[in-house]
Amino acid sequence: MKKAILITSFGTSHLDTLDKTIVVIEKEVEEKYKNEYDVFRAFTSHMIIKSLKDKYDMNVMTPEEALKNLKLCGYDEVVVQPLHIIPGEEYDYIKRVVNSYKESFKSLIIGRPLLYFQSEEVNLDYDDLIDELKKVMPKGENVLLVGHGTNHPASSCYGCLQNRFRELDYDNAFVGTVEGYPSIEGVIKTLKKYNVKEINLTPFLLVAGDHAKNDIFSEEEESWYLRLKEEDIEVKKIFKGLGEYKEIRNIYLRHLEEAISGKYEGMGESKKGIMN
Repeated sequence: MKKAILITSFGTSHLDTLDKTIVVIEKEVEEKYKNEYDVFRAFTSHMIIKSLKDKYDMNVMTPEEALKNLKLCGYDEVVVQPLHIIPGEEYDYIKRVVNSYKESFKSLIIGRPLLYFQSEEVNLDYDDLIDELKKVMPKGENVLLVGHGTNHPASSCYGCLQNRFRELDYDNAFVGTVEGYPSIEGVIKTLKKYNVKEINLTPFLLVAGDHAKNDIFSEEEESWYLRLKEEDIEVKKIFKGLGEYKEIRNIYLRHLEEAISGKYEGMGESKKGIMN
């Protein structure tokens, strides 16, 4: 029986951060499952796929192209593991594609993104992430994590993460987004409330690509770096995508293993497709 793991992400056209994040995760998955699964790549951003083709003659498949190819190549079991941060529009896109192919394989499983499970009883993903962030962020210093943001309901994940930081007494961690909530205006108001005078600024993104280079760290007007400086806050830059930290990559590997083992079947995904 032929088995495949399809690693999916939004993607990036910046080859430097691609090599430091997505490629590293793929290699770690290949090493862990080398005797059982073949590993493949797909990006959800069609614009990035086109850009890579035009600039570097690099071919990357969309999720639907990848599943079609795996079917034609005779794979029986496929595990799709997203590298997205929240279950937003891109994750919905992957779910739709998986559902459309669920009858094409004996088993088709989709793992969950970085943040998924959260309820009164289960803060699994949030607590897991916070535990790992504590290991890699500067000890005892203020940290501002800036994510992408979205108008999708999953934008609530950012607020949930901020609240969970407070509930776990990690009071020097703050969360913001480039294109959603919490906004930079709200974050600055919160920083002033906590009398923050210096902070470590870092992307809450898998890769440190366009948003990191332009919206977060650039010297251009309206960047997060300059907006914070204008508020007389000393800013230290941590220019690393989440995928550059082994601790964060390990979370994705655990999510993949849990999908394969069916550990959270019923709460998340099943052997024949996914939950609604």
